[in-house]
Amino acid sequence: MTKNYQTNMIQRAISYWKLHRIPILMVLLSSLFYISFGYHLDRTDFVKLLSLYLALFFLCYKLIQFEKWNFKFLAITGTLFRLILLFTEPNLSQDFYRFIWDGQLINNGMSPYLHLPKDLIIQNGQLMHNSAELVSGMGSLSASNYSNYPPLNQFIFAMSTWLSGKSVVGSVLVMRTVIILSDLGILYFGRKLLQKLNRSTHLIFWYFLNPLVILELTGNLHFEGVMLFFFIWAMYLLCNKKWLLAGIVYALSISIKLVPLLFLPLFLKYFGFKKSMLFYAVVGITTVLLVLPFYSPDFADNYMQTVGLWFSNFEFNAGLYNAIKKAAVNFGSKPWELIKDYGKITPIIVIASVSLITFFRDNKKISSVLTSMLWVLTLYYFLSATVHPWYIIFLVLLSLFTEFRFPMVWSLSIILSYWAYSNEGFTENYWLLFVEYITVYGFMTYEIVRLHNKKLLFSKN
Repeated sequence: MTKNYQTNMIQRAISYWKLHRIPILMVLLSSLFYISFGYHLDRTDFVKLLSLYLALFFLCYKLIQFEKWNFKFLAITGTLFRLILLFTEPNLSQDFYRFIWDGQLINNGMSPYLHLPKDLIIQNGQLMHNSAELVSGMGSLSASNYSNYPPLNQFIFAMSTWLSGKSVVGSVLVMRTVIILSDLGILYFGRKLLQKLNRSTHLIFWYFLNPLVILELTGNLHFEGVMLFFFIWAMYLLCNKKWLLAGIVYALSISIKLVPLLFLPLFLKYFGFKKSMLFYAVVGITTVLLVLPFYSPDFADNYMQTVGLWFSNFEFNAGLYNAIKKAAVNFGSKPWELIKDYGKITPIIVIASVSLITFFRDNKKISSVLTSMLWVLTLYYFLSATVHPWYIIFLVLLSLFTEFRFPMVWSLSIILSYWAYSNEGFTENYWLLFVEYITVYGFMTYEIVRLHNKKLLFSKN
């Protein structure tokens, strides 16, 4: 009996290999590339970084092409790629030092919204375990500002440092586990939402196998994936008419990253006025309850001051802003004054655009709401002076539920922005940024024209 069972297993393995040998070899090759990316890459080596990323993106495309209806194979593959990076230290971002600092601060009974790291180091010296290492690792910019991470994110930081026993490696491992579990949740609810919207379920693997998603979330410990888990769960609940629970879950998404706040007006037509007010109340009450443990008279001012820096002080990988800055400087404007003025105008344009999309698009179905969200967030990032690569992961996920694929193109071309890390001054190469954005604008324009010709671009009220 045992011998027959073993023989059958061997025969099945041989048969499976014959049917799937090319995808299996691509998985093995991708695994080697992820090992090289995670454990043997210096971020100043732009040529190696770019080569590995392009190879991984190509293999991602081919894997989906070969096995798009083999859910189990692709799900295991995406999980494997994440587990490969489980024990590596983030090599393209230093934000994790701030995450650990905030978590240890909370565990010591102090609020990260009320204390600057640089001040605590001066006043208290070795305040916490690895204090000097954490402040040095996060960099002077982060150490000079209050935390900008919302309350639920802070709870995760605190849990990670508490469970790790003050070990940096242990904290990274706990946070990475949370991010991987969140991605598995996105795979689960994203697939179910695609089914509800009568769309091909294999599309979710353009998120789950996307190298940008794997490297920036699992690899570099950005919490967009946790935000997106709650967001996509909330959208699925709305599809099932469970709007009360959806409001609570949506608030959890906002309490990881603030981005979903942009989309709240879009639910006005979907629910109607009365029901939307109740939905907003649920979101608002849940959000307030999460904020309460951190509330103090200075909380709001400090938090808004830090968030405001993204509009008026920081620049990275900007599209339209760089074009305007280049023209303005030629006419004698000073860059440090321009970004402050630009930062005041951008929110007004975004709010006006959200209002137009809210009232002039037919947002009575979840599919329409998701498309509207895609355009709101696209406009916001096109206008923004700071667009880190992991920001557009939200666009990648949203696009799966629409007719547009330009965010996929952006998830490929945005790797060019990492040229800035290849030099000590972190100066950007504007020719590379031009290639990045012209590729995205060009493909987006092509899709708009194509859908307009098919009469699929706009839904009438």
